[in-house]
Amino acid sequence: MTIDKSVFIPATPDEAFALITQPERLRRWQTVAARVDLRVGGDYRWTITPGHSAAGTFTEIDPGKRVVFTWGWEGAAAPADLSTVTITMDAVDGGTTVRLVHEGLGAGEEAGHTEGWNHFLDRLVALATTGDAGPDTWSATPDPINELISAEATLAIAQRVLRTLTTADMDQPTPCEDFTVSGLVEHLIGSVTRIAKALGLAIAVDPAAAPETRLADAAQPTLEAFQARGLEGTIDMGFAELPATIVANILNLEFLVHAWDFATATGRELDVAPALSGYVLDLARNTISPQMRGSSFAEETLVDESAANMDRLVAFTGRQTTSA
Repeated sequence: MTIDKSVFIPATPDEAFALITQPERLRRWQTVAARVDLRVGGDYRWTITPGHSAAGTFTEIDPGKRVVFTWGWEGAAAPADLSTVTITMDAVDGGTTVRLVHEGLGAGEEAGHTEGWNHFLDRLVALATTGDAGPDTWSATPDPINELISAEATLAIAQRVLRTLTTADMDQPTPCEDFTVSGLVEHLIGSVTRIAKALGLAIAVDPAAAPETRLADAAQPTLEAFQARGLEGTIDMGFAELPATIVANILNLEFLVHAWDFATATGRELDVAPALSGYVLDLARNTISPQMRGSSFAEETLVDESAANMDRLVAFTGRQTTSA
């Protein structure tokens, strides 16, 4: 079975090629996280939505014109090379026609893949036309969910906030005591890289890169390694052996609570589904012990009984909200 769909975008073929192959561009319309080795024989792994990652190998690359890669869902029973995606870019008046052909789909796969490609190609058009595809509603409320799937969902939120930060924002104070926006970026990336180290990774992040890129470059391999490891057993964090679930919980708190810190510090809105913030609130309650108050976390602040889950979460971590 084959899917064949074309869209027009107001961009050059080279710009379209970058949107389709570069991790920083992919994160703006199709993926939560992306690892790309863009060469014939190189592989990729794209977290399309939390808990759902596609992987495959590039078989043809003609920059600005054509890219071909195998496609398969990570964890699926079938091999990843059972289907093939071919994307071509043709220059037309005012932009580029992007044609996607997905061949070799098994019985029962066509409808779901058609819905998916329609969704994401619409987002590609929106990005190329307006500069912002907006938050992906498909990533807002993962189902099913566990500590690692929610970490991918909260990463998407943090990345979206960091993507909007400007140089003028860097010296702003944040609700996270003693940290400016710049200092909190360093703290967040440092926290992720320490967890990566505990998972056996050595991550080098370009200090000159934009905050969103730096976070993505640290978080993508960390979450990929964590997904491969699973949530069983304990992880040696250096200062203590912690249950793997607690380490995953820490990632959730780092991503979502600090996303709120950045948004609050810079006057931006934070778009978080109540189900997701409620889930992370439950994780926080299982992670932040009374003994951690006064060192890692301040005392819980008060909120109205009608407060939203996100306000309850940040209050539980010791922050003052407008719902107090």
